[in-house]
Amino acid sequence: MWNVGVYIALTIAIFGAIIAVAAAAVVFVIRLKRKEKPNLSSIDSDVELQQLGFSVRTAASDKKVSFEGSQEGLDHVHLTPRKGLLELYTIDELKKATEDFNPGNQIEGKVYHGRLNGKNMAIKLIKTEHVSNVEVRLFNDATHQHPNIIRLLGTCVTEGSSSFLVFEYARNGSLKDWLHGGLAMKNQFIASCYCFLTWKQRLRISRDVAVALQYMHQVMNPSYIHRNIKSKNIFLDEDFNAKVGDFGIRNSSVEDETKYPDVSTNPATWNLGYLAPEYLHQGVVSPAVDIFAYGVVLLEILSGKTPITRPDNKGGTNVWLSEKTKAILESENRDELRQWMDCALGENYWFDTALTMANLARACTEEDPCLRPNAGEIVEKLSRLMDESPEDEHMLICESSCKPLVNSSTNNSSE
Repeated sequence: MWNVGVYIALTIAIFGAIIAVAAAAVVFVIRLKRKEKPNLSSIDSDVELQQLGFSVRTAASDKKVSFEGSQEGLDHVHLTPRKGLLELYTIDELKKATEDFNPGNQIEGKVYHGRLNGKNMAIKLIKTEHVSNVEVRLFNDATHQHPNIIRLLGTCVTEGSSSFLVFEYARNGSLKDWLHGGLAMKNQFIASCYCFLTWKQRLRISRDVAVALQYMHQVMNPSYIHRNIKSKNIFLDEDFNAKVGDFGIRNSSVEDETKYPDVSTNPATWNLGYLAPEYLHQGVVSPAVDIFAYGVVLLEILSGKTPITRPDNKGGTNVWLSEKTKAILESENRDELRQWMDCALGENYWFDTALTMANLARACTEEDPCLRPNAGEIVEKLSRLMDESPEDEHMLICESSCKPLVNSSTNNSSE
């Protein structure tokens, strides 16, 4: 009996030990699984980080391909929503800047001079519906990198029919102001002042505009076609550096340009003289359209004449500057070309350089767009002309041509 009791006791003890070991194993496995169980909040966090990393890489990649060979845009990548590169002005701020749009601050048309927080600006009134036409892609990038493109500082979009674009202020007005008179400055309108651009200034302005076109056509990706190159949209800063403006806010179409039979009666209709034949008649748009318009601007710079002029005799047809120049160059009459040059220059220019530029302008205004040079070729040609120009020109230079214009009556009173 005693032996049987021992066996029973041992059996119970062994069974109990097995149960204890099994329980311990279960507990161990449960604890192990708890340690291995993923943290859902951690997963969410990782996914957000991955998505953020992807968005940053994508934004950076977009910036890299926006301009071939340029990495500067990467400095403007923002990880959180913010105003961005353009200021958002209120109507009250613009009223303060322009003294409630005082007529004395009107530069020209719907453009006003303003000053806010010590900064000069040009404020342009446009229809609210046209704000969406503004090429923000261009302004967000090129205008913060390229010295020959006018900067858009900000916008003011209202709930009404009118809104505003705020640009950097070009102290010396537009190229049109200098070539064709009527320079509009703050509180001034100088039509009688004998002011002109020197030969070196004209040569540099010509190259500046070509450099801007080269940037838009050959550096930007995708390329940008301006479609409104004209002397009115080329602005001069205080050092007479040229800046191209009026991007993406052109409201008129080809049809709008062609419904004025007598285009010489109103400077606003000079636009027709800048239009390439393929754009005027077929609506074909390509970089060659800008090159044609640039050629007309180059002719304006050389001759001081408008794109289209009315003949002296009544009943005559309007004279197109590009066609007139071709006739003069084909005649090979050097005296006629001298008479064609801007009389404001007198003899203060290099004739051979002027002849080369006139032929370049002629090539730009070829009827066949395939025969026109591209912007890069124009820059190369003009840069070479500038390098070959003598340092000491021994030319008489009118003092007023080298300084920002001021009211002549003010000068007289101070003497």
